[in-house]
Amino acid sequence: MDRLVTVFGGGGFIGRYVCQALLKAGARVRIAQRDPKQAWFVKPLGGLGQTQFVACDIRDRDQVSRAVAGSDAVVNLVGVLKGNFKAFHVDGARNIAEAAAAAGARTLVHISAIGADPASPSAYGRSKGEGEHAVRKAFPDAIILRPSIVFGREDNFINRFARMARLLPVLPIVGGKTKFQPVYVADVARVVCESIANPDAHAGQTYELGGPQILSMHDLNALICKQTGRSNLLIDVPDIVASAMARVGSFLPGAPITWDQWLMLQRDNVVSGAEGLKAFGITPTPIAAVADGWLTSYRRHGRFAAKSPY
Repeated sequence: MDRLVTVFGGGGFIGRYVCQALLKAGARVRIAQRDPKQAWFVKPLGGLGQTQFVACDIRDRDQVSRAVAGSDAVVNLVGVLKGNFKAFHVDGARNIAEAAAAAGARTLVHISAIGADPASPSAYGRSKGEGEHAVRKAFPDAIILRPSIVFGREDNFINRFARMARLLPVLPIVGGKTKFQPVYVADVARVVCESIANPDAHAGQTYELGGPQILSMHDLNALICKQTGRSNLLIDVPDIVASAMARVGSFLPGAPITWDQWLMLQRDNVVSGAEGLKAFGITPTPIAAVADGWLTSYRRHGRFAAKSPY
């Protein structure tokens, strides 16, 4: 794959896997990041001169235009979980799509999320939906990917609950009935890489990406406890209590849940149609197949602890 691919957010969790997949495929990768130093760890993953870095804030149209100059393909991985959703998910996404079109890039891969909908009750979901519309208007052939919760060694989802399980003998579960379809980060990276390698086969498509298991929030925490060899008591927080916590959490820094996050938990986060990974010939990776590689650190005796026989 002798192409120059600009990856916005290449130093993030998903970004490191996307860049690694692209470098392995032979692409030249330009990482656009507000602070490029945060992505320098990617450089040893490629050959000499295969990786470039550029400082860029996607809210600045001129910076975005300079970042994509000469690119054959562009990938937008930028997303935020709090703050000004519109600035990044809508305006920033529009800036990238318009710049990619103006630069003559053949392919644009835009990472959105399951639940993206301009009519969503949550600000996050609305911004993701409006961002998709902005991208489609500027770059009609954009390939939009909507993953469910993405898991992997560096994630802030499974690791977060594993840390809680290590600290608390009793785990309060908010949104215990909400269903998720966690997808492995390396599988998402393969989809991005294949989208760029075969743009004609996927141009203008939207794919929802999920793993092989659909798990409720309660079941997901139970699985994490099992993988870490812990027997925590799991208690589902009643909705009336959880919603009150979320109301207060919107005004307290560091609160466990905000009102917008509570609204997001009112909808299942699962693939609604055909499984997107199948369109790329990828067999989805189950959590248990890879999580043991890093969840050992959360066991009582770390990696020296005895594995569960189940």
